[in-house]
Amino acid sequence: MKFTILKILGTKGLGILKVMALLAAGCLLAVLVWRSYNAFTGEPLELWHTYKPAEMSKREIAKADWQAYLKHEAKLMDSVRENVTRKIKSGEADPANRYHPDSPLNPDRFEINWNRSFVMMPQDAPQGAVVLLHGLTDSPYSMRHVAALYRDRGFAAVGIRLPGHGTVPAGLVGMDWEDWDEASKLAVREARRLSGPDKPLHLVGYSNGGALAMKYALDSMEDPGLARPDQIILYSPMIGITEMARFSGVAGWPAVFPPFARAAWLGIMPEFNPFKYNSFPVNGGRQSSLMTRTLQPRLTRYAREGKMAKMPPVLTFQSVMDFTTSASAVVQALHENLPDNGSELVLLDLNRSATYGPLMRANSENILSTLLPAPPRHYAVSLVTNRSRQTRDAVLLRVAAGSTEETRRDLDLSFPPGVFSLSHIALPFPIDDSLYGIEPQGPPEFGAHLGAIAPRGERNTLIVTLDALTRMSCNPFHPLVMEKIDAVIPPGK
Repeated sequence: MKFTILKILGTKGLGILKVMALLAAGCLLAVLVWRSYNAFTGEPLELWHTYKPAEMSKREIAKADWQAYLKHEAKLMDSVRENVTRKIKSGEADPANRYHPDSPLNPDRFEINWNRSFVMMPQDAPQGAVVLLHGLTDSPYSMRHVAALYRDRGFAAVGIRLPGHGTVPAGLVGMDWEDWDEASKLAVREARRLSGPDKPLHLVGYSNGGALAMKYALDSMEDPGLARPDQIILYSPMIGITEMARFSGVAGWPAVFPPFARAAWLGIMPEFNPFKYNSFPVNGGRQSSLMTRTLQPRLTRYAREGKMAKMPPVLTFQSVMDFTTSASAVVQALHENLPDNGSELVLLDLNRSATYGPLMRANSENILSTLLPAPPRHYAVSLVTNRSRQTRDAVLLRVAAGSTEETRRDLDLSFPPGVFSLSHIALPFPIDDSLYGIEPQGPPEFGAHLGAIAPRGERNTLIVTLDALTRMSCNPFHPLVMEKIDAVIPPGK
């Protein structure tokens, strides 16, 4: 083999390879040194970063029913109270810490703890069932609005808390994406039990949950033991993420040594959000990367082999500006591989009337031309954008599947003042959401109106970065989203 390589590359070529290998090793060493230094000198880890609740394994989930899963979930919540909440010293009162027993943000103080799995049942016998899968570091809270819509339309709605979520951030440190995958299948089994085997089945996935929904749909094409979905709804689906996420696991290598345990975290923040982790472990990014690297090639292969003809219609909602997931992957790896089956991609544009001028990145202006292939397309595309550059009022532009003609519909909706775009986290929440809405109604239902905070002041004054508070956390076009979803829910008998 060595002789063959020498013949192909020659001595000079091998020398270049050696130099490249040394450079790569040097870069890796520099990254590890930098991560080790940051881990050793950074803020110390708290109880919620070190205590790992004992989740069910994927094998246990595969054998469990819904009640067994809920019973174990209740034990997890009890273990967090015992090993985290009750161990916080009395002198460490912190109203911004969701784990402090007296904090207004402590989920145990709420009428409903939306960190837990839930079921919403219609008044009459279910006309169908929907399974709702939340995102990474998230909780079932993000699925409550769409779940209520399905319930009101006669569907049984099953929202599962995916393993590692809803407890403490450390819960994600030891998770595998296969655990989430198995939990998704458990939720479908329960949904089928509630509705019966012959009723419509829908899947709704948000971010990481969107990838899980697509993974389940592909699995159901080949496994006759899995119920086949009739419709898939996706919010900001994690079909693709940045290439750097592929190597995120390397950042956690120094954590094998106890003094550098902090290296297992890409971000350490105060836990002020009752239904979402603010701290982010390395393993979270790594598992998402592993899942998308499994999902994308499979979508492409199934399309090439003609298997995607079995895929149900997919309705996707995607902000054109998405810092977390790849909008282009949603187009190229997902919708371009779908059959002509009534699927639709709904894009939420940036605010073209925003007067940020030279502060906007140069590629923002032409994002749509680089994102979408020219029509005709085998799926419909709808775009929510400004009626003109002089107004924040919105219009819906739509090109049907197989067409090149654009229809126009004025919306009774608009971009809020000061908002230049939506974000990855905004799409499932209306503007009056009590926690994330910019126009919440009434007193805080969950301890704070996080979305309504518009901070102005000096840096390093708040306990959190301004980025954590200024990112758009709700969707001013949520009524249109609900309208689109309502249109694909079959009417009750």
